[in-house]
Amino acid sequence: MAGELRLRRGVRAVVIDDRDRVLLVHFAFSQPQLEVAELWATPGGGVEDGEDDRRALRRELAEEVGLHDPAIGPLIWTRTHVAPMATGHDGQRESYYLVRTASFEPRPALTAAELRAENVAGLGWWTVDELAAADGVFAPRRLPELVATLVADGPPPEAVDTGV
Repeated sequence: MAGELRLRRGVRAVVIDDRDRVLLVHFAFSQPQLEVAELWATPGGGVEDGEDDRRALRRELAEEVGLHDPAIGPLIWTRTHVAPMATGHDGQRESYYLVRTASFEPRPALTAAELRAENVAGLGWWTVDELAAADGVFAPRRLPELVATLVADGPPPEAVDTGV
Protein backbone atom coordinates (compact mmCIF):
# COMPACT_ATOMS: atom_id res chain seq x y z
CA MET A 1 0.00 0.00 0.00
CA ALA A 2 1.29 3.43 -0.89
CA GLY A 3 1.88 5.65 2.12
CA GLU A 4 2.15 2.79 4.63
CA LEU A 5 5.10 3.07 7.02
CA ARG A 6 7.72 0.35 6.82
CA LEU A 7 8.52 -0.32 10.47
CA ARG A 8 11.25 -2.72 11.51
CA ARG A 9 10.67 -5.00 14.49
CA GLY A 10 13.18 -4.26 17.24
CA VAL A 11 14.05 -5.38 20.75
CA ARG A 12 15.84 -3.57 23.54
CA ALA A 13 17.07 -4.51 27.00
CA VAL A 14 16.72 -2.37 30.07
CA VAL A 15 19.89 -3.73 31.71
CA ILE A 16 19.95 -2.91 35.42
CA ASP A 17 22.83 -4.05 37.58
CA ASP A 18 22.98 -5.00 41.25
CA ARG A 19 23.71 -1.35 42.10
CA ASP A 20 20.48 -0.21 40.37
CA ARG A 21 22.37 1.42 37.48
CA VAL A 22 21.07 1.20 33.92
CA LEU A 23 23.40 0.48 31.00
CA LEU A 24 22.96 2.85 28.07
CA VAL A 25 24.43 3.10 24.59
CA HIS A 26 25.53 6.49 23.26
CA PHE A 27 24.51 6.86 19.63
CA ALA A 28 25.95 9.58 17.36
CA PHE A 29 24.31 10.09 13.96
CA SER A 30 25.63 11.83 10.86
CA GLN A 31 22.37 11.84 8.88
CA PRO A 32 21.26 15.50 8.61
CA GLN A 33 17.59 14.55 8.23
CA LEU A 34 17.40 13.16 11.76
CA GLU A 35 15.84 15.12 14.61
CA VAL A 36 18.88 14.69 16.88
CA ALA A 37 22.60 14.25 16.29
CA GLU A 38 23.15 12.05 19.34
CA LEU A 39 21.22 10.30 22.07
CA TRP A 40 21.42 7.69 24.81
CA ALA A 41 19.30 4.55 24.56
CA THR A 42 19.15 1.03 25.89
CA PRO A 43 21.06 -1.69 24.01
CA GLY A 44 19.26 -3.60 21.31
CA GLY A 45 18.39 -3.56 17.65
CA GLY A 46 16.49 -5.23 14.89
CA VAL A 47 15.01 -8.69 14.99
CA GLU A 48 16.38 -10.75 12.10
CA ASP A 49 14.44 -13.30 10.05
CA GLY A 50 13.98 -16.52 12.02
CA GLU A 51 14.66 -14.89 15.41
CA ASP A 52 12.22 -14.47 18.26
CA ASP A 53 12.58 -11.48 20.60
CA ARG A 54 14.70 -13.27 23.20
CA ARG A 55 17.13 -14.77 20.70
CA ALA A 56 17.53 -11.39 18.99
CA LEU A 57 18.06 -9.66 22.31
CA ARG A 58 20.75 -12.16 23.40
CA ARG A 59 22.56 -11.58 20.09
CA GLU A 60 22.33 -7.80 20.39
CA LEU A 61 23.54 -7.80 24.02
CA ALA A 62 26.57 -9.94 23.14
CA GLU A 63 27.41 -7.75 20.12
CA GLU A 64 26.87 -4.32 21.68
CA VAL A 65 27.86 -4.71 25.33
CA GLY A 66 29.46 -8.13 25.77
CA LEU A 67 26.72 -9.57 27.97
CA HIS A 68 26.42 -13.25 27.10
CA ASP A 69 23.39 -15.46 27.76
CA PRO A 70 21.59 -13.14 30.22
CA ALA A 71 18.40 -14.07 32.00
CA ILE A 72 15.81 -12.04 30.11
CA GLY A 73 12.94 -10.90 32.27
CA PRO A 74 9.48 -9.65 31.39
CA LEU A 75 8.38 -7.35 28.59
CA ILE A 76 8.10 -3.99 30.37
CA TRP A 77 7.79 -1.28 27.72
CA THR A 78 6.85 -0.79 24.08
CA ARG A 79 7.72 2.07 21.75
CA THR A 80 7.14 2.99 18.13
CA HIS A 81 9.28 5.67 16.59
CA VAL A 82 9.37 7.03 13.07
CA ALA A 83 12.69 8.21 11.67
CA PRO A 84 14.57 7.29 8.49
CA MET A 85 16.84 4.33 9.10
CA ALA A 86 19.94 3.15 7.24
CA THR A 87 18.13 -0.17 6.72
CA GLY A 88 15.56 1.60 4.52
CA HIS A 89 12.83 1.36 7.15
CA ASP A 90 10.75 4.35 8.20
CA GLY A 91 11.17 3.55 11.88
CA GLN A 92 10.99 0.78 14.41
CA ARG A 93 8.41 -0.89 16.66
CA GLU A 94 10.31 -1.88 19.80
CA SER A 95 9.75 -4.27 22.69
CA TYR A 96 11.77 -3.60 25.87
CA TYR A 97 12.67 -6.44 28.24
CA LEU A 98 14.07 -6.17 31.75
CA VAL A 99 17.50 -7.75 32.25
CA ARG A 100 18.85 -7.79 35.82
CA THR A 101 22.54 -8.61 36.11
CA ALA A 102 25.60 -8.31 38.30
CA SER A 103 27.78 -5.30 37.55
CA PHE A 104 30.16 -5.86 34.66
CA GLU A 105 32.48 -3.88 32.44
CA PRO A 106 30.94 -3.66 28.95
CA ARG A 107 33.13 -5.33 26.33
CA PRO A 108 31.32 -5.47 22.99
CA ALA A 109 31.91 -8.41 20.67
CA LEU A 110 31.76 -6.02 17.70
CA THR A 111 34.91 -4.16 16.71
CA ALA A 112 35.18 -0.39 17.09
CA ALA A 113 34.64 -0.02 13.33
CA GLU A 114 31.54 -2.25 13.43
CA LEU A 115 30.14 -0.26 16.35
CA ARG A 116 30.77 3.04 14.50
CA ALA A 117 28.94 1.61 11.48
CA GLU A 118 25.95 1.12 13.80
CA ASN A 119 26.33 4.71 15.12
CA VAL A 120 27.53 3.50 18.54
CA ALA A 121 29.83 6.11 20.12
CA GLY A 122 30.10 4.66 23.63
CA LEU A 123 28.53 2.82 26.55
CA GLY A 124 27.93 3.81 30.13
CA TRP A 125 26.24 2.93 33.39
CA TRP A 126 23.85 5.58 34.76
CA THR A 127 22.29 5.95 38.20
CA VAL A 128 18.74 7.20 38.61
CA ASP A 129 20.12 10.50 39.96
CA GLU A 130 22.50 10.91 37.02
CA LEU A 131 19.65 10.34 34.57
CA ALA A 132 17.44 12.87 36.34
CA ALA A 133 20.20 15.52 36.23
CA ALA A 134 21.27 14.91 32.61
CA ASP A 135 20.77 17.40 29.78
CA GLY A 136 21.16 14.80 27.04
CA VAL A 137 18.54 13.34 24.74
CA PHE A 138 17.25 9.88 25.61
CA ALA A 139 15.24 7.33 23.69
CA PRO A 140 12.56 7.04 24.79
CA ARG A 141 12.50 10.70 25.83
CA ARG A 142 10.97 9.74 29.23
CA LEU A 143 13.78 7.25 29.93
CA PRO A 144 14.94 8.92 33.18
CA GLU A 145 11.40 8.83 34.61
CA LEU A 146 10.75 5.29 33.36
CA VAL A 147 13.99 3.94 34.86
CA ALA A 148 13.34 5.69 38.19
CA THR A 149 9.88 4.08 38.37
CA LEU A 150 11.28 0.69 37.39
CA VAL A 151 14.01 0.81 40.05
CA ALA A 152 11.59 2.02 42.74
CA ASP A 153 8.58 -0.17 41.95
CA GLY A 154 9.85 -3.11 39.90
CA PRO A 155 8.41 -4.22 36.57
CA PRO A 156 4.93 -3.02 35.63
CA PRO A 157 2.09 -5.60 35.58
CA GLU A 158 1.79 -5.08 31.80
CA ALA A 159 3.96 -3.41 29.18
CA VAL A 160 3.89 0.40 29.22
CA ASP A 161 3.83 2.42 26.00
CA THR A 162 6.75 4.82 26.51
CA GLY A 163 5.79 7.30 23.82
CA VAL A 164 8.54 8.73 21.66
